[in-house]
Amino acid sequence: MDKKKVRDYMTYDVISVDSKGAAQDVIDKIQKTNHDGFPVVDGTRVIGYISARDLLFTQADTPVEQVMSKNLIVADPDMDINDAARVIFRSGIQKLPVVDERNNLLGIISNSDVIRSQIEHVSPEKVFNFMSTLKKLYNVDPTLDRGTLPVKDLLPTQSKVYEDELEGRMYEIRKGLAEPIIVVRRPGRTILVDGHHRAVAAKKLGITALDSYIIDIKDDIELGLERTAQAMNLKTLDDVQVLDYARHPLVAITHRMVKRD
Repeated sequence: MDKKKVRDYMTYDVISVDSKGAAQDVIDKIQKTNHDGFPVVDGTRVIGYISARDLLFTQADTPVEQVMSKNLIVADPDMDINDAARVIFRSGIQKLPVVDERNNLLGIISNSDVIRSQIEHVSPEKVFNFMSTLKKLYNVDPTLDRGTLPVKDLLPTQSKVYEDELEGRMYEIRKGLAEPIIVVRRPGRTILVDGHHRAVAAKKLGITALDSYIIDIKDDIELGLERTAQAMNLKTLDDVQVLDYARHPLVAITHRMVKRD
């Protein structure tokens, strides 16, 4: 696959602030949009960034140019998404304006956009490690293929997916950015190993086939994954439960920690 770029995940419809405006204009936009900051532009050219923090103890009529941050870090639309991630997380900045070679504002990339790009990442190592595990467990000689497979034929092996991650996968599918799922195909069965959020998202969007790494086994043997699916009464993707964000285990742990403190 081509490397994911900032242009694939950035928001194109950006709210900006005119450099000739006043602090009150920014306050009004924060109240209206619930955003915590905006690129500052002179015409279409980005010259700074202003956040809610910059407005603390600031008079309403103070010019934006006096309180905005001029130490601007920006991203290029063709920048690798992983490079953007490094900049965002090492600098502690939540959002990077995306600009062209003349510093004209094109969009914005946020830390949440970067996180969305990384969830359920498929690597060749993951595929080959699983093939190696199959060899050891079942004394088989699997082969690897790449192709599209019908969504309706997939046997799920995971009983739950999370709504927030599902939305991210639907976003990627709409933009043509979804990575392949990983399946094991043996006589009479196509077993979904990795990519349950992508598969459920595709089904919700009415997509009938998905790009797949297909691990083929010629031997007609029952895999442990199939027994797991049977134990959870999973037969099709319709049997996979979608949990809302509030029930995500990471969120539940956070809530418990907050209450304890």
